[in-house]
Amino acid sequence: MRPNKFTVEQIIKILAEADLPNNSVASVARKYGVNPNTIYRWRQKYKGMSASEAKRLKVLEEENARLKRLLAEKELELQALTDIVKKNF
Repeated sequence: MRPNKFTVEQIIKILAEADLPNNSVASVARKYGVNPNTIYRWRQKYKGMSASEAKRLKVLEEENARLKRLLAEKELELQALTDIVKKNF
């Protein structure tokens, strides 16, 4: 997966700028070099969050992904050991 071009704080700032009455999403998207759909997706994900809340969400998502990988590895190890035990008996 491609790393994010913007930090969470920058995304919150971009969303605040897009919400100003005199700015359109398309113009803000052009200014920052992103697709307007990206801004709408960010808006859905970070709606009503402060920068610290959004940062906490990102940390939790990363931790969740790490734990899922660990669980998958342990399940593979367990499956391999189960197969070995079945072959021996």
